[in-house]
Amino acid sequence: MSVCYNKLWKMLIDRRMKKKDLQNLAGISASLITKLGREEPVTTTVLMKICAALDCDIGEIMEILPGAPKQRGETSK
Repeated sequence: MSVCYNKLWKMLIDRRMKKKDLQNLAGISASLITKLGREEPVTTTVLMKICAALDCDIGEIMEILPGAPKQRGETSK
């Protein structure tokens, strides 16, 4: 299984927010924003901070996809 944060990025676009805005609002580090951008797993604590900052549910910012996790540098076909 792998994680996908496309819903989060769409929400930021819809709210006219930048990743830096999310970082400041949620109180998370730049390295965590990078992990999210690479679709790497993060802790539930981080996801809860994001949900609290954006006043949303976890299902509104991420989804779990079936199949093998993507390896770093691997592209979709």
